[in-house]
Amino acid sequence: MVRMVSDSMGEMAVPDHALYGAQTQRAIENFPISGQTMPEAFVRALLQIKAAAARANRELQCIDQAIGVGIEAACVELQASDDLLDHFPVDVFQTGSGTSSNMNANEVIASVATKNLSQAVHPNDHVNFGQSSNDVIPSAIHVSAAVALINELMPALQHAIEVAENKAKMLEHVCKTGRTHLMDAMPVTMGQAVGSWGAQLRADVALLESVLNPLTLLAIGGTAVGTGVNTHPEFAGLLCRYLSSETGIQFRPAPNPFPLMSSQDTAVAVSGHLKTVAVSLMKIANDLRWMNAGPLAGLGEITLQPLQPGSSIMPGKVNPVIPEAVAMVAAQVIGNDAAITVAGQSGNFELNVMLPLVASNLLSSMTLLSQGSRLLADRAIASFTVNEARLNEALHRNPILATALNPIIGYGKAAEIAKKTYQEDRPVLDVAQEETSLSRDELKKTLDPHKLTRGGL
Repeated sequence: MVRMVSDSMGEMAVPDHALYGAQTQRAIENFPISGQTMPEAFVRALLQIKAAAARANRELQCIDQAIGVGIEAACVELQASDDLLDHFPVDVFQTGSGTSSNMNANEVIASVATKNLSQAVHPNDHVNFGQSSNDVIPSAIHVSAAVALINELMPALQHAIEVAENKAKMLEHVCKTGRTHLMDAMPVTMGQAVGSWGAQLRADVALLESVLNPLTLLAIGGTAVGTGVNTHPEFAGLLCRYLSSETGIQFRPAPNPFPLMSSQDTAVAVSGHLKTVAVSLMKIANDLRWMNAGPLAGLGEITLQPLQPGSSIMPGKVNPVIPEAVAMVAAQVIGNDAAITVAGQSGNFELNVMLPLVASNLLSSMTLLSQGSRLLADRAIASFTVNEARLNEALHRNPILATALNPIIGYGKAAEIAKKTYQEDRPVLDVAQEETSLSRDELKKTLDPHKLTRGGL
């Protein structure tokens, strides 16, 4: 069953049950590309902006009071609905301004408000009053990204930091062979190794915090090209006040909306920091995979929690599935960043024309990193066990321990001891006792791996 609806280009047949109208239907037919619709977080931000806009316009007497209240109520009703995304079917790969998504929202909100009020609410004249796709969509990108960053990603990373730091405290007494270039190096504690992951993620959180302020600046009020044509001069300020009250995040209208409409520099910067988080998670995931490798023919220093069979043909095989999944998350986020970088270059004069792609990739990266970091923390870092016997087996035979003798006997003599230890496959302590005048007790103290993890002479 269909119904006939019209817009400025003529009539369109729309499914009878659909809340959207002609412009949305045109977009559905024009862009049968990926089947991937705009993210839920973006749609919700769009509805929050529309509700705040209606309230501001109502207060400024730019639209009828009853209609303004009806629009706000429609936005609240839609936010609470279980089938929200069914009403937003427009493909991500659409018009570069996101006009199709903006009109999709305008039509759906107008349809719900009209039904509830029993009077006509127009998608353009009422829901979109004082706005343009060109300032609404960039604003929705900032709002959705700020909400996702504050409410999802940063708490997830903080959780991963706490898990790593707690695990590090539990393992600070365990000593292991350090590695540089994947080769044996001076000893470290397992606590130092795991603690470095927490410190790495803590630095990443600081980077993300640095972009929160620019994310809270909105292009709203710039309308078509940044000049603010057809909108009340107090509209943007009121909208941001109401939006801030709704989200708990202090949004502000940009002093100059032109760059926020013609470019996506803030989104590019945010994405760059998301890529940094991805690189960090890749590093941590790979460390876990290497330490878990084996268990017989690899390093076998730790055992990751067994979660599922690792082979369809080799019985008993168990793979590091969580680190592998997180490594793929990292790869995808790095790819998303590359696409956002290209999209950020697509600002032509007064408008960037890859806005839907920016929104989709930015939010996708945040979701992937939020979920991936929690999984890595809870099902890999928190739950791995240490194979101390395997660690100790290699630790005291490590010729690199001879480095501790450098200040006493010199680099050259220490190098001779290390080489002989390698060649004869003997403990460095025994070789050093033969090759130096130091007593065995002195050598035990000097070559003590635990002491060497504390630095100093």
